[in-house]
Amino acid sequence: MRNIPVDVTALTFVCVSPPRPKLVSQETGEVKVDRDGNTVFTVGLSAADENGRVDLVNVALSHDPGVTVGQVVRPVGLVGVAWENQIGGRTRWGIAYRAAQILPAAPAVGSDAA
Repeated sequence: MRNIPVDVTALTFVCVSPPRPKLVSQETGEVKVDRDGNTVFTVGLSAADENGRVDLVNVALSHDPGVTVGQVVRPVGLVGVAWENQIGGRTRWGIAYRAAQILPAAPAVGSDAA
């Protein structure tokens, strides 16, 4: 599948669920690793635009970004990948998100750090 770059410049992201290892199987508890053998983590983010529309996205990355719930963050290298599969005769599809990094957001310009 093709990676589709996501323009994050007009969005504000907030961590809504802490980083946790992504599981390959809920039954066995097997943890997903990338091609280099690094544990893949998933972080839940809310993505808000300037009109107040908010979407929740789970973002995967190949390390624990060390962010906490409630922290305003900035995904770096965010891409979406469309997926589709058949489960029990039903077609399911969606977009999986992946980032190179998730960093704490810089303070807003003109904010007072009193």
